[in-house]
Amino acid sequence: MGKYRTSRLGEEIRRILSNMLLTEIKDPRLAGKMISVTGVDVTSDGSYATCYVTVMGSSKEQAVHEEGTEEAEAEKQSVLDGLKSAAGLIRKEVGRQVKVRHTPELIFKIDSSMEYGRHINKVIDSLDIKPEE
Repeated sequence: MGKYRTSRLGEEIRRILSNMLLTEIKDPRLAGKMISVTGVDVTSDGSYATCYVTVMGSSKEQAVHEEGTEEAEAEKQSVLDGLKSAAGLIRKEVGRQVKVRHTPELIFKIDSSMEYGRHINKVIDSLDIKPEE
């Protein structure tokens, strides 16, 4: 499978997964949480697709997430468990909507790049560097 084709397949999987999270998946572990699919990487042979998700919520939950407490980690693990249990349904829908010989096996991972970006911004702000005039 070419690089263009795998990236196009990844975008299609991302679109399908995002729509399913909004409308079809009714898992209680995912209810009430805003889950964003940030990207999907498909292997060169098309057998696996790694789906990166970010869990967002209310401002109270965001404060918990920024601290990196055990409660936040447990919530993220709960979301991953819910996605893993729905992987068969998602894969079936991907196979129905996308015409490929082999539908990739879905792997879910938490994307922590936004949290890392917030952390870097805090570090930069704490340096107290004055802008040049």
